[in-house]
Amino acid sequence: MPSLKDIRIQIQSTKNTQQITRAMKMVSAAKLKRAQDNIVNVRPYAHRILNVIADIAATRRVEHPLLSASQNPQKILLVVLTSDRGLCGGFNNNISRFAEGFYKNNKNQFEKLDFLFVGKKARDYFRARNLGVEPIGVILNLAKDVSYGMAAKVADQLMKYFLEGHYDEIRLVYNEFKSAMSQEVIVEKLLPVDLTKTSTEHKDGELGFAKDMIFEPKPELIIEELLEKHFSGQVYRAMSESVAAEHAARMTAMENATKNAEEMIRSLTLTSNKLRQASITTELIEICSGAEALKG
Repeated sequence: MPSLKDIRIQIQSTKNTQQITRAMKMVSAAKLKRAQDNIVNVRPYAHRILNVIADIAATRRVEHPLLSASQNPQKILLVVLTSDRGLCGGFNNNISRFAEGFYKNNKNQFEKLDFLFVGKKARDYFRARNLGVEPIGVILNLAKDVSYGMAAKVADQLMKYFLEGHYDEIRLVYNEFKSAMSQEVIVEKLLPVDLTKTSTEHKDGELGFAKDMIFEPKPELIIEELLEKHFSGQVYRAMSESVAAEHAARMTAMENATKNAEEMIRSLTLTSNKLRQASITTELIEICSGAEALKG
């Protein structure tokens, strides 16, 4: 059984750890607020621009390579978004395990199945398990450097891969932010752009644009410009969702760690008090026994 001194040292160490977890929770809460505000601003733009593309494509019957879906895709690129740091509960493991399961279940079905890791944790996860997966690239410092410019560069590279025929489909795996307590693993097909998920009709049943509307410049040029903006916006939205989910998961994990530290301190303090009382009782018994011995 540990001595009273050992328990006091452990109590002090736990208190120091509790201060760290409490500070990390507060930092994550502040970062989450900013990330959450960013998502609120980005989501409407990302969804609305896709509806505009769908309206133009439907009313003018415009075609574009980024809208051309393969009937039997055989070359798949999976973009996996995780974090660079841990201490965020199951945030990284949920994504990495899903990607691992997808790889094991589909590696023999597709002609080509590659990975692009955004975040160090996914790379470390696959490397530690010797799955034989060598990513085509690893992007770090997402939580620190996330911006529309960064997302646009990644989106341009992904579009280049798709248009040059390296891949038939590009899918994105990330944690979508639901609330401070909840994140959901999402698998989203980035390319080709799927217009079937949008509604090209308004509430009155009419299409978004009149069929006799004159476009200037041509609808094909508008579609191309909007598709590039849409794709960059979707990548940026997914990155922002992942960053917000990471901060939320870390805030929750640090809150739980702080509560657990409090419980541990309470338990250790109770044990310390019991040992101290037992020591005092033992000393009193020895004193009384010595006094009785002297009388005898």
